[in-house]
Amino acid sequence: MDNSFRKITEEDSLHRDLEKMSTAELLTNINAEDHKVAPAIKGILSDIAPLVDAIVDKMESGGRLFYIGAGTSGRLGVVDASECPPTFGVPFDWVIGIMSGGDIAIRKSQEFAEDSEDQAWLDLKEWNVDKQDVVIGIAASGTTPYVISGLRACQENGITTGCITCNPGAPLTTVSDFPIAVAVGPEFVTGSTRMKSGTAQKLILNMISTSVMIQLGRVKDNKMVDMQLSNTKLVDRGTKMVQAKLEISYEESNALLLKHGSVRAAVDAYAKQ
Repeated sequence: MDNSFRKITEEDSLHRDLEKMSTAELLTNINAEDHKVAPAIKGILSDIAPLVDAIVDKMESGGRLFYIGAGTSGRLGVVDASECPPTFGVPFDWVIGIMSGGDIAIRKSQEFAEDSEDQAWLDLKEWNVDKQDVVIGIAASGTTPYVISGLRACQENGITTGCITCNPGAPLTTVSDFPIAVAVGPEFVTGSTRMKSGTAQKLILNMISTSVMIQLGRVKDNKMVDMQLSNTKLVDRGTKMVQAKLEISYEESNALLLKHGSVRAAVDAYAKQ
């Protein structure tokens, strides 16, 4: 480990005697800390862009995007991956979230699962990960053995790697072809990285997956034209999108949408009439 490495995520909170604060004081101080997240990310956008471009290149050639992580970081990866199919209409296996301890760990913490130095690669191999894919390791601390060993194994097998950590200089960055390290400072509750660190990771994941899907043609103008019509709200949204694009009645737009299954397909079918 680099001797200059500071685990900022474990440093003492800048706030003391939290238990003595009123509700208003707690909310105000938490909000003040949260305000530090977006500016910190703004300062590292140039580190995020190359990773996005690498993912697009791989996925255009048939590759996939994997997230691996433990605890909060793992759950955030699973959430981002699981939201891509309904949002962008892509197959469930285009973006895949894997976390230490398996799916049960999404709801119930699996103690010590993150300490395994073999399991991440075994988990990835279950998906037949290969050189066409990109694997992003997510770990606020940047020291999680499960994530580090997983990325190291990927590099040894010629697989492109990236990472998202909140500790610049963390060991995780040394096994990442495209490291992203955003320093958001100590947490309001010392070491509780589900707070600012988790927020930063979520924002960066939003940026990555959304930018990738836009560049893969899954957004038209500013609309989710391939979104799944999985509930009444989304059917209504899609109907209004078709209506606005084609300048036809709501009823005709709704019929087109339900017949063809997506905004894109409905608009394309109408144009061919």
